[in-house]
Amino acid sequence: MSTETTASVSTHVLDTSIGKPAEGVSISLAARTGLHGEWAALGGSATDADGRCKDLPALPEGTTHVRLDFETETYFSNKQGEDKQAEAQQDAPRVRDSGAFFPEVTITFAVNPGEHYHVPLLLNPFGYSVYRGS
Repeated sequence: MSTETTASVSTHVLDTSIGKPAEGVSISLAARTGLHGEWAALGGSATDADGRCKDLPALPEGTTHVRLDFETETYFSNKQGEDKQAEAQQDAPRVRDSGAFFPEVTITFAVNPGEHYHVPLLLNPFGYSVYRGS
């Protein structure tokens, strides 16, 4: 939760190749103070059945930049994920042996104290999109 001196972050992941939430995507959170500050790893979580991470660590006071790292290769190489994809993408090319064209997705964004940032990831084996949600 954001306060007057800190920002807060939430995210969720939707697998657009099957039109459903992406369960089990590991996410790491890091923060820094200032454009050239050192990144501090804050911890991580994984998406639930609704594709949401409800337990990301709080941001420290003074955070100006946040980095979310999504482990997409593990998700797409997961047997359950492959089965879902095969059903949803009958005519689409098979995912490469590595599990995904983008093995990880890193999103870096600036934050202001007192604001909440919801950053959804729309994901498929060959592309992704992000936006600032509400």
